[in-house]
Amino acid sequence: MVEKGGGAKVDEFQPHPVKEQLPGVDFCISSSPPWPEAVLLGFQHYVVMLGNTVIIPSILVPLMGGGNEEKAELINTVLFVAGINTLLQTLFGSRVPVVIGGSFAFIIPATSIALSNNSGSSSASLSQHQRFTQSIRAIQGALIIASFLQMTIGFFGFWRIFARFLSPLAAVPLVTLTGLGLYARGFPQLAKCIEVGLPALVIVVFLSQFLPHMLESRASTVTRFAVLFSVAIIWVYAEILTAAGAYDKSSPKTQSNCRTDRSGLIGGARWIKVPYPFQWGKPTFKAGDIFAMMAACVVAVIESTGTIIAASRYGSATPVPPSVLSRGIGWQGIGTMLNGLFGTGNGCTAAVENAGLMGLTRVGSRRVIQISAGFMLFFSVLGKFGAVVASIPLPIFAAIYCVLFAYVASAGLGHLQFCNLNSFRTKFILGFSLFMGLSVPQYFNQVMLVEGHGPVSTGAIWFNDIMQVIFTSPATVGIATAYLLDITHSPRHSSTRRDSGRHWWQKFRYFDQDTRSAEFYALPYDLNRFFPSF
Repeated sequence: MVEKGGGAKVDEFQPHPVKEQLPGVDFCISSSPPWPEAVLLGFQHYVVMLGNTVIIPSILVPLMGGGNEEKAELINTVLFVAGINTLLQTLFGSRVPVVIGGSFAFIIPATSIALSNNSGSSSASLSQHQRFTQSIRAIQGALIIASFLQMTIGFFGFWRIFARFLSPLAAVPLVTLTGLGLYARGFPQLAKCIEVGLPALVIVVFLSQFLPHMLESRASTVTRFAVLFSVAIIWVYAEILTAAGAYDKSSPKTQSNCRTDRSGLIGGARWIKVPYPFQWGKPTFKAGDIFAMMAACVVAVIESTGTIIAASRYGSATPVPPSVLSRGIGWQGIGTMLNGLFGTGNGCTAAVENAGLMGLTRVGSRRVIQISAGFMLFFSVLGKFGAVVASIPLPIFAAIYCVLFAYVASAGLGHLQFCNLNSFRTKFILGFSLFMGLSVPQYFNQVMLVEGHGPVSTGAIWFNDIMQVIFTSPATVGIATAYLLDITHSPRHSSTRRDSGRHWWQKFRYFDQDTRSAEFYALPYDLNRFFPSF
């Protein structure tokens, strides 16, 4: 309380101090929970990443002409490569605890490849499996060549240059739209089976946010495993509904979304199989497919950058140095090449849902993510066991994603603490980039839905795909708008630097300027001699 003028006392409010590292995190990047708890948390991360791992092959395999057996094998291949890529990223890449899984950015070019390979008269004489392998080999070839773009961007330091000009203001729409941009994978997917998805959403919110305050002594345990508890409860509930015949007279679409025995994964999966390179045959190469995949690679790089920034925040680390970020993108390129060699039918990106889970559990441990990679490798080889967990109805995953994607979006909004929100320049850049990041993709998706093709419709399908991939990514449109405006809008004004928060990140522009960078991001076993920071 302070006295004013005539002796009246008023409250003096103090603003919250800026925090370079997020407080309240139980375990940071370089620490780890006890082993039993770490293993359970790793399994929880594995369960969370299964949703998108199942959704993407479920979309692509029917278009490629495959059935349940091909879908089960493709899912196991995606899991196997995701485990390898996650280990590579956490050991040699950015070293931020992120899961490297499938990316929706590659669905558009992969769909075009599948449709073009199965639309000719020659494909009519092929068997179901032959049509599938023909399509996936074409996707393999495009991924292998396109991956060199990511490696070039990362290892040659181009992404380091980009990151050095990235301010907290421009990072806000990048990270926020990385989470919000996946809204179609949240409630719309949940609503496909509302009687299963909505209870799952209510339970995960109750267990993670309300019950810990009622059970103060066990608050951390309930919060950390809220996802596992929620999935177990609603999965049993869905099994009961299925066994009781609740969906026996429902439409095929409802049954496929609600029933627990309609995935076809358990019957299609093998007991034991180790995925290996070129398991589908020799890759084929086509220039147009490669260009479209390159566009998807650029989008995956941008979305991964947003996820890595969010994950480092929830790991209570300092802002990621540009050299480390560039190194991580280079290793992501190697991951995309592995996706092409093994034939996953999809590229890779940092998983948004797992970054959100770090915020929910308040555990940002690198070791936990590496344990989850071990589960990916284990269950991908033992196909039947992995298929049991992967057969969880997708509306349950969608309910969890509603919470986890929101955590990533809020990590982006958290960077506003570095910015001057009383500046009209800040307000314009922030509002305009967020609005355009949501509005432009909505327009492109709407035209595609109504007319069957995007707004850019030329005779070159590969060019149409490039435009569609870029402009349907909210994070890509948002960061392009914010980054360009932040650099060009009033660059010589004396307050521009402070309004954008650049002075807060100045000490992290170079790896050696802050000693904490080595604590969180240095390579292990003195590997910095072989992969030095730029």
